[in-house]
Amino acid sequence: MTTCLQLEDIRDRLGDLVTTLFQHIPSGVGSRGNLKLSAKEEKQVLGEGSAWAVRHGYGTQADLETTEDRGVMAGADPDKVSDRALERGRDQLGTLGSGNHFLEIEVVSEIYDGTAAEAFGLEAGQICVLIHSGSRGLGYQVCDDYLAQMVKHVHEIGIPLPDRQLACARLTSDRGRDYLTAMACAANYAWANRQLLMHLTRETFEKTLGMNPRDLGMRLLYDVCHNIAKIETLPLEGKNVRLCVHRKGATRAFPPGHPALPAAYRKVGQPVLIPGDMGTGSYILAGTERAYTETFGSTCHGAGRVMSRTRATKASRGRSIPREMAARGVIVMASGRRTLQEEIPEAYKDLDDVVEVVHRAGLSTKVARLRALGCIKG
Repeated sequence: MTTCLQLEDIRDRLGDLVTTLFQHIPSGVGSRGNLKLSAKEEKQVLGEGSAWAVRHGYGTQADLETTEDRGVMAGADPDKVSDRALERGRDQLGTLGSGNHFLEIEVVSEIYDGTAAEAFGLEAGQICVLIHSGSRGLGYQVCDDYLAQMVKHVHEIGIPLPDRQLACARLTSDRGRDYLTAMACAANYAWANRQLLMHLTRETFEKTLGMNPRDLGMRLLYDVCHNIAKIETLPLEGKNVRLCVHRKGATRAFPPGHPALPAAYRKVGQPVLIPGDMGTGSYILAGTERAYTETFGSTCHGAGRVMSRTRATKASRGRSIPREMAARGVIVMASGRRTLQEEIPEAYKDLDDVVEVVHRAGLSTKVARLRALGCIKG
């Protein structure tokens, strides 16, 4: 999300902003939101995605315009989602979660492509907010439920697998079709969840800074999903082919001119969001034709880990991570100390190196770099 604020506008209020965001946005393992859905309402969320949130006053139609697929995946069938998954998702809408999920206040520190930056509404010194969250316990349970089925019936696919963790189902099978419809429900829940988180963030900024919505000018630059399978028509060996594209640890990077992009971005390509560790910040890039023809319209989603969570916890033992982050100019707050230990900066690859690789490979091109100022985690 972008704002009309510059760094000097919040420099003296940054601590208040981070604290108030931490107080008002539920985070952590198993966190519960303030919104209590009925069984009927939850199924509406699973079918409608972001539009459900906007319809209930959590955002605007403009948000849907700059959300991938307008925040809804077609074909969702709540009846293919287990009772356990529905139970886990009923009171988690509007929650950040834990692990590598975060909400971060950032400042645009460098512009690389002035034309694309102007199209995206970015300028140097501008305050932005990046939110990384997903389908919470509901999506986790959908994955667990169907993975258990696929592992149990792995012999049915007729493909020898070197590892049972590669268990899968054919798209044309009942099990494969059921999974895709349940996964669509999880994707729609994730879009609605981020829509609520964005609404809470807007409210928090307005109240903490004593600003009206127009002066704050907080707008959604882009909401893009990852760790998802999508049916898309893409060029393959000189022909347009309908494919099931799995983006795991990857995100979409469609090129200029693609009809799926908002009109405002069509000349420069899709905004690509690549976050780093909590002490670094993030990059905004633009999708390219090369990604469209060589990597199924995809690029990386983040810096990627170089340490397991267990190893990171051991490496951070006895250290004060909030104090270390403060020394780097970043205010960090988290529900539990273990999360900060698992997410120490050295647990991730160097963000600049990763982004330089995809930029030079032409899979997405650098538009702006953002420096972290404050971060809340579960």
